[in-house]
Amino acid sequence: VQLVESGGGLVQPGGSLRLSCAASGFTFSNYPMRWYRQAPGKEREWVAVITKAGGSTNYADSMKGRFTISRDNAKNTVYLQMNSLKFEDTAVYYCNVGLTTRAGTKDYFGQGTQVTVSS
Repeated sequence: VQLVESGGGLVQPGGSLRLSCAASGFTFSNYPMRWYRQAPGKEREWVAVITKAGGSTNYADSMKGRFTISRDNAKNTVYLQMNSLKFEDTAVYYCNVGLTTRAGTKDYFGQGTQVTVSS
């Protein structure tokens, strides 16, 4: 299983970024996909989830109305469009999949992509 995030960078408050996560090593279209983030000195927090076919999404309260998760099952890629970025959105962003195994669900994360919101 491999998850490779990209698209992070430095952006001013109010700006936008689009993150991508390219997945491989599993049947992408069979699993919901999630984004998490971890700010300096804080625990990793859940950001958003999208269902297998992309028909349903959900967001953490602080991201609702600003972030949009989407996926392209033909490209095995999940995206996170981030608008109206705030200083507090500064974090490393990770995509995640939970794969079903005989022992239960195993979580996989990518290496992350840094998003820095600064003026």
